[in-house]
Amino acid sequence: MLGRSHMPLHMLLRMGRGAVIELESTETDMVEILANDHPIARGQIVVTGNRIAIEVTELIRRPAVIREPGMTIGEGEVPVLEHAEALL
Repeated sequence: MLGRSHMPLHMLLRMGRGAVIELESTETDMVEILANDHPIARGQIVVTGNRIAIEVTELIRRPAVIREPGMTIGEGEVPVLEHAEALL
């Protein structure tokens, strides 16, 4: 692990291209970006001057799930679509 940064999801969603989240890391390290302990992206460390950034190189997509009407998260088993892509 190179470092962690915790922030509310709404702050992450407001970040645009060029936004910076500071971490302690080295220039050659690949990183995995997690949300709620689940990988959502991978990237390459980029060092510019005295700043370190992550260039996202791959988005990790989770399979879509189908829930029955009224079913809540964590209730019983949820079937997974094998060949569908979910939006992040």
